[in-house]
Amino acid sequence: QVQLVESGGDLMQPGGSLRLSCAASGLTVDYYAIAWFRQAPGKEREGVVCIDSDDGVTYYADSVKGRFTLSRDKAANTVYLQMNGLGPEDTAIYYCASAEFWGFGCDSRSSGYAYWGQGTQVTVSS
Repeated sequence: QVQLVESGGDLMQPGGSLRLSCAASGLTVDYYAIAWFRQAPGKEREGVVCIDSDDGVTYYADSVKGRFTLSRDKAANTVYLQMNGLGPEDTAIYYCASAEFWGFGCDSRSSGYAYWGQGTQVTVSS
């Protein structure tokens, strides 16, 4: 059974940095496309970043390029999202998600992912 557990969300001041974690069980993060999505109040869920299963290429949303970095730790079976230069527009619940099968690639749509964590709240406010 696949489980994804996010952690690390917090209340931050603008300009701050935060690292989110997505601990996986039931799959190996190196072999699955793993993505971070976020959903702000009153808005649709949007893709933030995805790391592909085959070659580890990462795809970032324009809104976070240069500020957010995704990495994965095979030993810990965990994917991390390092967020720098946070702004109020980054306030949202952040979810990690995994493709259903080994080898499936990144998908910009949330429907492309079968497994989801419960989410972790990130609030950026002065």
